Amino acid sequence: MAKNSLEHQFSMLVREIRKEYVGNGPKEISTKFVGTWAISEMKGNLTNVEKFMLNTDNGKQMVHETRTKLVKQIYKKPEVLMKFQNLMGARVLRLFSDIDIDEDIAMTIFVFDQQIEGIPRGDINGSADENGQ
Repeated sequence: MAKNSLEHQFSMLVREIRKEYVGNGPKEISTKFVGTWAISEMKGNLTNVEKFMLNTDNGKQMVHETRTKLVKQIYKKPEVLMKFQNLMGARVLRLFSDIDIDEDIAMTIFVFDQQIEGIPRGDINGSADENGQ
């Protein structure tokens, strides 16, 4: 499987999971593979309710904390981890995630138990918009 095809499939899986558990997926997502890491950058993550909350006292802090904790909890679910294992042929060992509320950009780094093998390293384009393009 070509690297950009696998990165695209990974991006679509991340979007599908976020949509299922958060209510919407990112408007744009780009994934890059580096060794044992899959790094996903997502733009346009916040829901309308979250955007509204930003205008309240402590809203930014509440949205940031809730989003960060929720994402980490989602990726601990066995059924979610299995989807990544099936796609990648490797187990997720740990996950690092954060979101910049002001810019509505999130980064998630998935650390797998082995290097992502059999993937040509020349092409680094694994991005997709909300329509899967």
